[in-house]
Amino acid sequence: MAGSVRTDSSEATPIGMEFGWKPARLLHPHRNPSKIRQLMPMLHAATAAPVVTPSPRLRVPKLCVAIQADSPAELLERAEAALRDSKFLEFRLDSLAKPTSVLPKLKEFLAGHRDVIAIATCRRKTSGGNFVGSLSSEFEVLLKAAEAGCRIADLEVESAEEAKPAQLEHFRTRLREVGAALLVSFHDFSRTKGLEHAAARIGAFAPEFVKVVSTARTLADNLAVLQLIEDHSLAAHVVGIAMGEEGLVSRVLGPRAGAAFTFASFSDDSETAPGQVTARTLRDLYRVEHLDQATRIFGVAGNPIAHSLSPLMQNTAFRRENVNAVLLPLKVRALDDLLTLARELPLAGVAVTMPLKQEVLPYLANSDPLTARIGACNTLRVGADGKIVGFNTDVAGVIRPLEKRLKLKGARIAVLGAGGAARAAVFGLVDQGAEVFIVNRTHEYAVALAKESKAKALKHEQFAKGHFDVLINSTPCGMAGSKQALPIAQNELNAALVFDLVYNPLETPLLKLAKARGIPVVTGLEMFVQQGARQFEIWTGKPAPEAEMQRVVELELRRRG
Repeated sequence: MAGSVRTDSSEATPIGMEFGWKPARLLHPHRNPSKIRQLMPMLHAATAAPVVTPSPRLRVPKLCVAIQADSPAELLERAEAALRDSKFLEFRLDSLAKPTSVLPKLKEFLAGHRDVIAIATCRRKTSGGNFVGSLSSEFEVLLKAAEAGCRIADLEVESAEEAKPAQLEHFRTRLREVGAALLVSFHDFSRTKGLEHAAARIGAFAPEFVKVVSTARTLADNLAVLQLIEDHSLAAHVVGIAMGEEGLVSRVLGPRAGAAFTFASFSDDSETAPGQVTARTLRDLYRVEHLDQATRIFGVAGNPIAHSLSPLMQNTAFRRENVNAVLLPLKVRALDDLLTLARELPLAGVAVTMPLKQEVLPYLANSDPLTARIGACNTLRVGADGKIVGFNTDVAGVIRPLEKRLKLKGARIAVLGAGGAARAAVFGLVDQGAEVFIVNRTHEYAVALAKESKAKALKHEQFAKGHFDVLINSTPCGMAGSKQALPIAQNELNAALVFDLVYNPLETPLLKLAKARGIPVVTGLEMFVQQGARQFEIWTGKPAPEAEMQRVVELELRRRG
């Protein structure tokens, strides 16, 4: 391909066997691959996409940053800034009122950055884009973009099917003349279904790149996309993505499954598709360019889950301790969906949040003693045989910080609240020999928990007259977004140490009050890190880098304000 660009990046994906390109292995080679294939309708071999012989010279990195803007100047400004994260850019020309208006400056930009590989996209409105011009106009824009230096032209399959054969052949000939490759894309903005049929539609045109994009409604939808990549990576250079928050798994693991590359956004507020995350997130947090078949996949599951700090904390720990693993946020609407992903991907372990902590219990092959007594499990470890063992590390999150400060046996500890967090604290502390007193707005709940755990229930007036070695707040009081008032009056802060399990914000109203009165405090951040450290130990068998985990979480909490 005359004039095509080559990169020296070791992370680039070569197009053509001349560069030693090899097909990806199965995501789960030790298992019967027919399991996951049952998730998708398989077409007869006669309808499969034809074998493509792409240009052997163009090489693409694994991460493409998609850029859109309201003006040509803004588009190029963002492109310049995006070069810090990737030399592989997609220009969404259809985001501009006049797509061709940017091409002269785009030509200058690409001439000045010869190491950049650019995709030109001008998706018509009927196919989910913003371009309102005709099919002929779309061809014209893409050809002019290729002449300006874009190495790949993205043509939606609907346009390819609508074009007359002579028109499409002329388009492809012109692309070849300027050294550009053709990518034919399919987008389903409502569901994940019929992916094989979509790939066959695209394959009929034998493009250099096949791009199939669906919308994930469940975590299992990622399995269908990843399987499509595996099934077609021998015959074509495939990009497969499931849009939406549930589709993050496909965005991160697509290249690991054999995809030519994956897409990222320029910034948090400039995504070009639902669920798209920034290049920096994919590269630094999820290390997408370094994942391989040996990488163990973990998750933190819940709903909502997007703002969880567990991926930052655990992925930092994995990197620090040279563990080949990644943890992803998993938006779970139903437990069965999570269990399917855990079994078929497979996952090596999961951190689970409410209400999954109780729902998962019947599916555990085994558990630690405290999980059974507390009736809640927040950590799963999945064996090679698919069996799930459950643990409760919330207990460690309470016990470990306190053990550093006092002897727990015989200590008088008051716990405010009787919910899930309180259960972990109460059972764990009683198990350590502490004398535990439960205070709750609804006294009957305190009595029930005290009876289960062999603790004591106190009415509020009894609590106000007592004195304790430690006061633990397990209620949502003080949590960001919560309007719940302090469960105690200022003059009832009758403890030698105050521990607030709320970690966002870092300094809660209760902790501020304690500090003002000269009482030592333990922050919820320490509890969060310690329960995460115990999870890391369960999953890896290695000591957790606690100081580094706490440092990155604290920095992020301060950044969020």
